[in-house]
Amino acid sequence: MIPEDLLYAKTHEWVMVEGDVATVGITQFAQEQLGDLTFVEMPEVGDTFEAGSEMGSVESVKAASEIYAPVTGEVIEINEELEDAPEKVNEEPYGSGWIIKFRIKGEPEGLLDADGYAAVVEAEAH
Repeated sequence: MIPEDLLYAKTHEWVMVEGDVATVGITQFAQEQLGDLTFVEMPEVGDTFEAGSEMGSVESVKAASEIYAPVTGEVIEINEELEDAPEKVNEEPYGSGWIIKFRIKGEPEGLLDADGYAAVVEAEAH
């Protein structure tokens, strides 16, 4: 399931852009590959990131994986519920499992639409 109304990074983050705010999480595919999440490491509100830079990580019983900023901007909110309930990312990766909200600087670049991301998933699945 790849929602059509989002943008995607090749590193398996999704982005919902509303004005100059981008909500970011990891995709259904990413959380399935990781398995049950046990910890989400997030940046602090006020931290700034360039698109493509590491901004946190997710850990599961199987593996740990970095989360990369799919946009350039400043962190304006983190999903504090994930500190006590990282499994929300597994349960609703595109809903209550969102991770970070950014105030975007400039236009997001290099992100994929749903079809483009589906091709990335298809290639990695083989």
